[in-house]
Amino acid sequence: MRPLLTGDYGGDYLVRATAAEGKVLVLVARSTEMVGEASRIHGTSPVATAALGRVLTAAALMGATLKGRQSLTLRVVGDGPAGGIVATVKEMRVKGYIREPHIYLPLNAEGKLDVAAAVGKGMLYVSKDLGLREPYNGSVPLVSGEIGKDLAYYFAASEQTPAAVGLGVLVGRDGEVRAAGGYILQLLPGADESIAERLEKNVAATGPVSNLIDRGCSPDDLLRLLLDGFTYTVHERLLFRFACDCSRERLKEVLLAMGRQELEEIMAGQGEVEARCGFCTQVYRFSREELEELIAMARQGEEH
Repeated sequence: MRPLLTGDYGGDYLVRATAAEGKVLVLVARSTEMVGEASRIHGTSPVATAALGRVLTAAALMGATLKGRQSLTLRVVGDGPAGGIVATVKEMRVKGYIREPHIYLPLNAEGKLDVAAAVGKGMLYVSKDLGLREPYNGSVPLVSGEIGKDLAYYFAASEQTPAAVGLGVLVGRDGEVRAAGGYILQLLPGADESIAERLEKNVAATGPVSNLIDRGCSPDDLLRLLLDGFTYTVHERLLFRFACDCSRERLKEVLLAMGRQELEEIMAGQGEVEARCGFCTQVYRFSREELEELIAMARQGEEH
């Protein structure tokens, strides 16, 4: 179930609203705790924290448009030192990782963490499991590496929906996540040029989202800034968090999928196996006896 929020709350949450008589969809989130947890789990450097945090926040925002047990995976695959970033969301539980969490780069020309240089040039991929026979898959080239602009380009090019996307992570000098959050503004059918122009002015006046969150702004506060001059309706407020659904049983299925021959090679070479979840770094160890059991199961499967 989607974790709905009622009353005041000081942690991570997301607001979904519409404005201009349903012609604008707005999603706004504060993700400081989620990004901080991801940074702690993966031991990320400041620039890796910023890059991973933006992708995780984007996944949370996009997850608010899903229904039931639908899921979404966002992948940023560039040629920069980050080596690729993945985030997945299902029922507002978000998980993700950056392939190279310990990268260090000089600040960019504006004196900020250089996420674009960390990501480099490449592709952005979106996959949605909507419960249909085949998942929806979309992709676009990275136009900036800053994630927000890349996602806006994805909405326009792949989903034919003009959008403004703001994503931000503010990392303190001690490496701790001080503030993180983001928003997606989408123009829906019927939105005219005057609506787009007003939203552009509001986005420009609002400024970097992480700075506002650091100063104490809530998602509802940001919503009011982004929709200044519009009448809007809040449809729901959702809680979300970093949460991994890995388990020993799932890792057993992965090992079984490797096949009997490869399992026998592991048995001969190592005697046991250690598997680490890429999303949460949890380590699962399988003893020689457990490997023998898996080999027997794999052999039985081949016979049938």
